[in-house]
Amino acid sequence: MAVMGRTSTVHRKTSETDITVTLSLDSPASATSATGHGFLDHMLDALARHGRLGLGVQATGDLHTGPHHLVEDVGITLGQALHQALGDRRGIERYGSAFVPMDETLAHVVLDLSGRAHLAFEPERLDVWGDVGGMTHYHLREFLRGLCNHAGITLHVRLLAGREAHHVIEAVVKALARALRDAVRITSDDLASTKGLL
Repeated sequence: MAVMGRTSTVHRKTSETDITVTLSLDSPASATSATGHGFLDHMLDALARHGRLGLGVQATGDLHTGPHHLVEDVGITLGQALHQALGDRRGIERYGSAFVPMDETLAHVVLDLSGRAHLAFEPERLDVWGDVGGMTHYHLREFLRGLCNHAGITLHVRLLAGREAHHVIEAVVKALARALRDAVRITSDDLASTKGLL
């Protein structure tokens, strides 16, 4: 089972944001995030560390209007980079699942690198309060929606305990990272699909 250089670089520019993402699925965990939003940088660093990814994100955005455009567009660009780095997805484990606690919070993330985009985001139905530098769990939802749509991920996010936004967002991101770490692993020479295509 040979692991090829599963890397990518994606640049995406709109009238609202300018983002470059570099991604390596097989290099040691490293992160260089500079988005202008401290908590988003912290979450991207956590994604790299717990997902054992080489991840670089350089971004600017219209933060004077709030973090929505920046957070969503980083998710989109990361999704595009992940899609490219996965290539034809041959040999990947495909599925991943992780529970992550953070104090009173417990998050569960299950994903399938199926090539089909779907997001089930349970925290939006719950009473999650607060924000971190203006970023709420709704911004996390938009980040994940962009990631799923552009990487072709089926993603289920469950919040089993917790109400404070900081802990909820961080636990979800760390659970995503650990589930993704498992799903991208090369474990065979075949496609994990009866269709012969992912």
